[in-house]
Parts: sequence; structure tokens; C-alpha cells
Amino acid sequence: MKIAAIILAAGKGTRMKSALPKPLHAVGGRPMLAWALDAALAGGAETSVTILPPDSKPIQDWLDGGAFAIQQKALGTGHAVQAAAGHLADFDGVALIMFADTPLITAETLRQLAALVADGSAIGVLGFETDDPTGYGRIVTDHDGSISGIVEENDATPEQRDITLVNGGIMAVRTPLLFDLLAQVSPDNAKGEIYLTDIIAIARKDGQRVSVLVTHEDEVIGVNDRVDLAIAEASLQDRLRVAALDNGVTMRAPDTVFLHADAIIEQDVVIEPHVVIDAGCHIGEGSIIRAFSHLEGATLGACCIIGPYARLRPGTHAGDGVKIGNFVEVKNTELGAGSKANHLTYLGDAEIGDGVNVGAGTITCNYDGYNKYKTLIGDGAFIGSNSSLVAPVSIGAHAIIGAGSVINADIPGDALGLARAPIDIRPDGAKKLHERNAAIKAGTIKK
Repeated sequence: MKIAAIILAAGKGTRMKSALPKPLHAVGGRPMLAWALDAALAGGAETSVTILPPDSKPIQDWLDGGAFAIQQKALGTGHAVQAAAGHLADFDGVALIMFADTPLITAETLRQLAALVADGSAIGVLGFETDDPTGYGRIVTDHDGSISGIVEENDATPEQRDITLVNGGIMAVRTPLLFDLLAQVSPDNAKGEIYLTDIIAIARKDGQRVSVLVTHEDEVIGVNDRVDLAIAEASLQDRLRVAALDNGVTMRAPDTVFLHADAIIEQDVVIEPHVVIDAGCHIGEGSIIRAFSHLEGATLGACCIIGPYARLRPGTHAGDGVKIGNFVEVKNTELGAGSKANHLTYLGDAEIGDGVNVGAGTITCNYDGYNKYKTLIGDGAFIGSNSSLVAPVSIGAHAIIGAGSVINADIPGDALGLARAPIDIRPDGAKKLHERNAAIKAGTIKK
């Protein structure tokens, strides 16, 4: 049976208190809407349509050609689904009705929900068990396990309020039956809205079966405000950490490690406490990421050692066995195999060969206030501590740069580059200076 996804994203999201539309707020570094769309696709949906409010250009731009429909007036969830009718007029299959602010739903759960309809139910409802059902619609079931109705808390009897199986909001509905059912829903309620859940009673009255799929509560976390967003983020981080651990990654204190959803971390990587691995990172097998390091847009080969307190920015590419130590920042730089910058260094816009040693306090001076320039360092070069390499500049293979040098010209391979002022030693100079300063302090002489 074919599957289509209808993703509801037409809410105003006022409780987020943000200029950014709610569906574009990120969880795990990705917009919530992206999670919903990807889950639908991975769950078997061959087409999708996102329901948006009239003033939704940022989301339309983000969709970048993806199908959407406008709910002209906010008249309830059922009314929002009706906005998709034009896109699915000829669709014969299962419609998954999802929410852009429910980012943790999994593809497997969606496949199972759609299968309820494929197996003969008119509607499949996603529910979950909770110890505290306050505020949720209670799912009332018959003796055979099918749903006889969903009762909102305000309408529930004392016995129904004790029900712990509650509505998670997501549905699978046979199409085109979905739109036939919605056409029968009355807006005769306090809000004058068309409620999606009303189709259950109509389907039951027509003798149609309505089934429930029970999932874990974490999958249907809805985000209405920043507190909910933080809860969803925490739940997703747990999921990402467990996936990494299952794939052979060691974490000394998992709860302190934060991962972007697209991070690729190979087996036998060790991640120490308080590490952030942000977007676009690929960490090679056997590498160690030491405590308090932040990586973004970085690609590491095998057996690298990073940190502690290292910052790798986008465009960092490190070969096998590279060492980037404490208080080192690297940006848009390639480091060849076995190269190392162990402490207190900035490397930006550089190409560094194999086996290079970059001493403490070295900086590549890559920016003149208007343009950025590249530093080239050949294989086996040795850059002495406290050196400034003023780009554009090239250091040849196996060259040595003396400590404390400011290098603003190319250094050939195997050459020694020094740029220091001559030392000036004055006998008894310190003694005389101490005596003078003491006299000024005592007031016996003027400065």
C-alpha cells in the first residue's frame, strides 16, 4: 500500500517567543521539520505535503520546492489536514498525519502505524502509556483492542480519567476515506474548529475498525515552548549517545557529551567528558577526543588525539595520528599524517604536510583586515615556539623556524629561518633600574 505524509506545521508557535518559526527550531542541530520529513521518507512515504500558515515564507524557503499547502485560517487540526486534499486528490493508500513539532518519531513506528491500515483498519492511532495522563485525550478500547473513542480530559468520566493509554496525536488513515470522514466533521464545539480526532467516532459509526499502536512516550514529545525544546533535545541526545556506544565508541561521561545528528564517529573512538561534536564531523577509528573540546566541520583520520580544550572549526582536515592539544584552535586547515600542534596555537587557512611539529604559541597570521591568505608548511618542518607566520608564506619541507620568529618571507626546504632582534645585555642594568625605581617611589628623585 502506498504511503503519503501530511505534516502539520500551521501553528503560530507563539509560546516559543521567537522570530524563527517553530518548525525551524533545531533539535540535534537539525530543524524539527527536517526530522519529521526524514522519518516519513524513511518510513515509506513516497510523497509528503507540509501544511503551513499564510505568513510562512521562511519555512517555504527552507522547503526549497517541497510540497506545501496553506491553511488560510486556523480552524483546527482536521481543517489543517483538509488543506492537503488538493495534493492528494488522486492518492489511494495510507496518509500519515504527523506534526512538525514532534521531532522524535521514528521511521519504524511510522511503518508499523501504516501497517495497521494496510492490514484492514480504517484508522491507526498512535498512543502511549503514561503514569500521569493529565491533559491528554484518553484512548478508550473495546474488548478486542480496537478503539471505540478518544475522550478529552474535560469530557471524561472519573473511570475514563484513570485510563493511562493516551493519544499521541499521530494517525494513519486510509485515503481517500480520510477526506470523506473530515467532510462529515462538525465544527459544533466551543472553538468552532474541525477536530481531527472526531473522525474516529464517525468511522466507528460506519462500522470501520480503528486500531491503536502503542509506542514509547519519548517518541511523541511535542514542542510548544523552549522548555519542551530542551526536553526533546535531552531525549534525542540520549538516543544519539546510545547509538554511538552501540557502534563501539567509548564515553567516559556520556551525559556530558553533546552530538550533532550528522556526526560520524567510528569504532574505538574515546570521548572524554564535556565534549561537543557539532555539525559536519567525521572522527576516525581509534581517535581520542579529550575533555572540554569543541569540534565543528572537522574530519579526523585514525588514531588522532584532540584536546583537552581544543577547538576545531569548519574546514579542519587531519590525517592519521595527528595531535592537536590543549588551547589550540584550527580552522580551514589540512594537517598531514603524524603532524602535531600540542598547545597554545592558532592554525588558520593553512596546508601542513606530514610529520610537522608546530611549537607552542605559533600563529598563522592569515587575515589583514580585508583578505585571508594561506600558509604552506612542507613535510617534516619544525616550527619553533612563539612563531608568527605572516601569510601568504611558504615553509619548505624539513625547514626549521627558530623560536620567537616573525616569518614574512618564504623559507626554502632544509633551511633555517630566524627573525629575532639582536640581544642587548647591559651589565648591572637591572640593579640600576631597581635603585632608580625605589628612589622614585621614596620621592628622593622625580620620574
